[in-house]
Amino acid sequence: MAQIVAFVDDLFFQAKLAETAKQLGIELSACSTADALVAEVSKGAAKLVVVDLNARDHPLAAIARLQEMNAAVPLVAFVSHVQQDLAERARAAGCREVMPRSKFTRDLATILARAKSESS
Repeated sequence: MAQIVAFVDDLFFQAKLAETAKQLGIELSACSTADALVAEVSKGAAKLVVVDLNARDHPLAAIARLQEMNAAVPLVAFVSHVQQDLAERARAAGCREVMPRSKFTRDLATILARAKSESS
């Protein structure tokens, strides 16, 4: 199974991620703090890290910490479409993709399936 680590503190969105991953046969670990995210990624099994840039526990700092660890895991972040400055800061911090939350939600199954196929 592919391992996806998601830094999302919204419980409803965590449930949506978990259900989509389950339907695709993908193992997902949801983290609601930066420390939990870094700890999970440091285990080495992650094939993709998903970051909600509106999470309360400093998502940009968490991304920077992952980069300091030399984590080669692809990062995909999502944010409100009106927060272009935050999106740019996430790209500068090392995110492979930053997209509006609506696009991320719409394409969630495709994004997760792509990570699964890249790990096969």
